[in-house]
Amino acid sequence: MDQQTRPALKWIAASLIAAVFAMPSGAFAQGAGLGAAGELVDPDVLRVCADPSDMPFSDQSGKGFENKLAELVAAKTGRKSVAYTWYPMATGFVRNTLRSNRCDIIMGYAQGDELVQNTNAYYRSTYVMIYKKDSGLDGVETIEDSKLADKRIGVVAGTPPAANLAKAGYMRNVHAYPLMVDTRLAPSMADVMIKELKSGVIDVAILWGPMAGYYANEIDPNLTVVPLAKEKSGHMAYRITMGVRPSDQEWKRTLNKVIRENQAEINKILLNYHVPLIDENDKPIMQ
Repeated sequence: MDQQTRPALKWIAASLIAAVFAMPSGAFAQGAGLGAAGELVDPDVLRVCADPSDMPFSDQSGKGFENKLAELVAAKTGRKSVAYTWYPMATGFVRNTLRSNRCDIIMGYAQGDELVQNTNAYYRSTYVMIYKKDSGLDGVETIEDSKLADKRIGVVAGTPPAANLAKAGYMRNVHAYPLMVDTRLAPSMADVMIKELKSGVIDVAILWGPMAGYYANEIDPNLTVVPLAKEKSGHMAYRITMGVRPSDQEWKRTLNKVIRENQAEINKILLNYHVPLIDENDKPIMQ
């Protein structure tokens, strides 16, 4: 699935849908575990729940940054290997992976979703605006900027920036892209949108930052990528955590320790994929 649901993300839209179908948490009471008492976490293998075709996040060939993060977590928690349960990011993902005890961790999950127990956040990112240099948009940092009034703007339908475009009165200029795309069968919408920006179909692309940074660098490193950190309304920035089962308290504490002690290395992995990282004051993190 194309993850503009990665809160844009994997999760903002998708988790709202999935919540309707989620079983009550009491239905997942844990028995005696493989790891800590009462927890079903495998002590020898890092069992990861992931989408098989969701670059730059996860990929069956191991190319995504969440694959690299999984390798780091495995090493830091003494696991001998990483094993994946692959499932497309769609309704039923959590129920059929983590909650079915087929795996023990979702590497990237928006903070605050009730389908999982969140670890501490290991990065914070935001939606971004992308445009060509010297296109008359240099210096534009907000959706409300009047320079966008006559520009063709690409945005994924149903994502937070679309609401700000409507509020600014720019929907007549919008080229809407679908929220959900099966990337096993078709290119990611981020890939499509940025290629259409480069070819001139649209003048501006607005995307979830981790996707935008990765595909912009792949397609044209000279594109300008501007974090939407100065919007007057709307929720553009999100904290991303690891997701575990509600019963796995000791496992959550272990992962929190890994995050706390290895934040610099985590940031390095993310920055290598051109993820726009921002701190709690919306300032960019460069290293």
